[in-house]
Amino acid sequence: MRLLERMRKEWFMVGIVLAIAGAKLEPSIGVNGGPLKPEITVSYIAVATIFFNSGLSLKTEELTSALVHIKLHLFIQIFTLAFFPTAIWLFLQLLSITPINEWLLKGLQTVGCMPPPVSSAVILTKAVGGNEGIVITPLLLLLFLGSSSSVPFTSIFSQLFMTVVVPLIIGQIVRRYIKDWLERKKPPFGAVSSSVLLMIIYTTFCDTFSNPNIDLDKFSLVLILFIIVSIQLSFMLLTFIFSTRNNSGFTPADTVAIIFCSTHKSLTLGIPMLKIVFTGHDHLSLISVPLLIYHPAQILLGSVLVPTIKSWMVSRQKGVKLTRPTV
Repeated sequence: MRLLERMRKEWFMVGIVLAIAGAKLEPSIGVNGGPLKPEITVSYIAVATIFFNSGLSLKTEELTSALVHIKLHLFIQIFTLAFFPTAIWLFLQLLSITPINEWLLKGLQTVGCMPPPVSSAVILTKAVGGNEGIVITPLLLLLFLGSSSSVPFTSIFSQLFMTVVVPLIIGQIVRRYIKDWLERKKPPFGAVSSSVLLMIIYTTFCDTFSNPNIDLDKFSLVLILFIIVSIQLSFMLLTFIFSTRNNSGFTPADTVAIIFCSTHKSLTLGIPMLKIVFTGHDHLSLISVPLLIYHPAQILLGSVLVPTIKSWMVSRQKGVKLTRPTV
């Protein structure tokens, strides 16, 4: 009974496993030119659906009020956009001399370029009681990934604009007219995006399993898993040290937001983005593997650390109150 409840709660993780298994069993259904026609249904319709859904669910009024915390958002964006991808790039220079699969290493670099998710980082931040961080711009993410793509930048930008920016704006416009209905009914935005995302993952791996020249060794996969967990723990510790210095100016609640929002990466934006930037690439699924590992790892790791971080934040906040001079 508990197993069923757990599976129901983690249905998306189960869905990822089933999507990859389904692609392995019958890859011909989801390949380009196959019955699902992913070159149209996935590349345009599915991606546009995810971002239209994001536009509908994005509460602009809360986003605007959050911009008051300029210093907090600057720290998160600089760490995510500059430090994270640069540190990964330097680390990969060392890993390039190892026998680890080169496409998995390229996938690790793309993970470093991804923005934090709205969902997991915010949920974990709220679970502790901290402030919410803001999501970084996907356009700058494209600049990091563009140089690794064989697709012309203008083509990437135009598809990104039509399948990401336009649906997002339309979603925001529609939200203005049906805001009260959305607040009252509370549609399952997350479930809709996750379901569409499973279709994207399925078709991506259909292309892989239909290509006999692609091989993934277990040694590389295990090492990548270990590296990803190590990176997450190291960066969480690093952001904690930076944000708790005496002259940092951050509150304990800010530190919580920084820890989660600076180190988490978006699967919902990441997979569609990789699909656009590396469209037609033979090794797209291998490049996607590190992000598919990073997502559940950050959820599990975050869930384990929430009680400890919450206990630390409460004790620090009590300490601050006790040290305040009485009038």
